[in-house]
Amino acid sequence: QVQLVESGGGSVHAGGSLRLSCTASGSIPSVYLMGWFQRPPGKMDELVATIASDGGTNYADSVKGRFIISRDSDHKTIYLQMNNLKPEDTAVYYCNLHRPYGQDWWGQGTQVTVSS
Repeated sequence: QVQLVESGGGSVHAGGSLRLSCTASGSIPSVYLMGWFQRPPGKMDELVATIASDGGTNYADSVKGRFIISRDSDHKTIYLQMNNLKPEDTAVYYCNLHRPYGQDWWGQGTQVTVSS
């Protein structure tokens, strides 16, 4: 149906940058909301950023001014450019595709570790 594959995680020092990628395949709906969630150690999933099929974006307050969500023109791949990373950004990051009034699909997750 729909498959999401993530990449780009890693380990960096505070102040460093990473760029996460999520590539979708399958029957992608024409109207959708895609985004990134984070799962800090011992915590529940939290929304980081979203991008809609019309291009509109939203960010969690904690990442505004530091992270940028974007997509390729073919709508198959989204990115999360993470700048000025902080230790509290350490988490497993998951790509999500949401179909309005339908189901959600999730990537496998990619680990981001930020050392102080």
